[in-house]
Amino acid sequence: RALSHSGKKVLHVDKNEYYGGAEAALSLQEVDTWVEAVNNASNPSSFRNAVLSVPDSVEGTAKLGFSRAYSLCLSPHLIYARSNLLPALVSSKVYRQLEFLAVGSWWIYNQHDNEEKHNVEGATMISSEGSLGHLSKIPGGREDVFKDKSIDLRSTRSLMKFLKLAADPEAHAVFLKEWGALPFSQVLASQFKIPPEMQSPIIALTSSLDPPSQTTTLFAMTRIYRHLTSIGMFGPGFGSVIPKWGGLAEISQVACRAGAVGGGVYVLKKGIESIEFHNHQGAKEPLPLRIHLQGGEEVLSDWVVGTNYDLPQQHQQALSPRVEEVSRSITIVSSPLSALFPLPAEGAPPPAGAVVVFPTGSISAKREESQTEDPPVYLIVHSSDTGECPKNQSIIYACTSLPNPIGSTLLTLAVEKFLATIWESPKPDIIWTLHYTQYYKLLPVTDFSVTDTNCSVEEASFSFSAENHILQLPNVPPDLAVEDSVLENVRQAWENILGTVSGEEFLIFNDSNMMGDEEVDEQEDSL
Repeated sequence: RALSHSGKKVLHVDKNEYYGGAEAALSLQEVDTWVEAVNNASNPSSFRNAVLSVPDSVEGTAKLGFSRAYSLCLSPHLIYARSNLLPALVSSKVYRQLEFLAVGSWWIYNQHDNEEKHNVEGATMISSEGSLGHLSKIPGGREDVFKDKSIDLRSTRSLMKFLKLAADPEAHAVFLKEWGALPFSQVLASQFKIPPEMQSPIIALTSSLDPPSQTTTLFAMTRIYRHLTSIGMFGPGFGSVIPKWGGLAEISQVACRAGAVGGGVYVLKKGIESIEFHNHQGAKEPLPLRIHLQGGEEVLSDWVVGTNYDLPQQHQQALSPRVEEVSRSITIVSSPLSALFPLPAEGAPPPAGAVVVFPTGSISAKREESQTEDPPVYLIVHSSDTGECPKNQSIIYACTSLPNPIGSTLLTLAVEKFLATIWESPKPDIIWTLHYTQYYKLLPVTDFSVTDTNCSVEEASFSFSAENHILQLPNVPPDLAVEDSVLENVRQAWENILGTVSGEEFLIFNDSNMMGDEEVDEQEDSL
């Protein structure tokens, strides 16, 4: 979008049959095809181990709708009000074709003391089978802490001391210089005297995929500041939103349509097979590239931009040895789960999303080969208002950083325990489930790296090779929320292609750059 409106001729090729890449949103029929492709070892992908299951029968009248009634996100994300993505969507006028919905309450699962062990797939699962656990709403700020009568006076004072510091960026520098490298749970106990039972709701707001002992105070404070200061920016009681109809995939598709307005061309089912230098008499330096596409077509280009899954292997930058592995699941439930979506405050819009956190220790996979803490499990629950499922159904997106198969088993248990806390009639049934693993390969830090304290991994950076004019971007981190580093990496790629003397502003367009939907459709039909 930015390059096409800066006068560059852009050909956007995608080897997939759908928009959005790893952030795609698929129908049920498309998921069937996707599962087969993911499990085909010859198809390079950031996903593995896809397993689809549909119960033979469910109670009552619960059943799946037709395929296109669903738009299921492979990698769902929240977008915080303070995200740099939202102002960019506004300044580029793309927001006019998007609709955003509020994410309301954050909940935390609390188990009772009665525990029973279960052996599942080589892992010993510890959970509260003797009596059900329950969900507690996580306070979103100082006012919520005062209202919560379950918090004693001493703990209230400790929490207020922490929240005051967390919302004050000027106080962060001095505090983090001394304590930033220490585990966050250790700092909460030693510096704020917050008891262990009160730490879990605070740690949940970091949305860290790591257990508390591996979550640094620097990482945690940055995330909590973002969460607290986002609340109220767009309305009372909520601080993040989700795009309707398919999450980031919807933004990708709208951006592609907007790029076509600027003269860009988008082609699905067309990947890059190889890249070679193209020499011809009178060529400008550096010499253009010859791109060999699937199907035998060839094009000449000054630049090639993509992730490691878009570029041919011989042109990929060296990756860090560290690889993030996240187990994910998508569950369709035969219930609106209305109790999960109360109005967060008077005058707030009806929420269409909610977050449920299973903190470390609330459910656990005891592995004989490891004595380390298990990471938390996060559930992002979407109502039918998102357009992702039929009315009276809901979608549960679950993730944890444990590898398969233990991670998949832990997600199954978390979803089951979550549904057991919901008292609705008829009882919520699981009518469709997809389990899979997502891999996130990291790029090494370079002189041209773009890093951000909000980024989940410091190694996630922008890799640039001036010699061959091939730019390799990192994949979107598998976090709960979109990180600012995602757009920063794109901006730096744009600057390297245009040059520092272009004088243009990134993703800032006036109405003369835009056209109506009908004109866009006519242009798409002509491609």
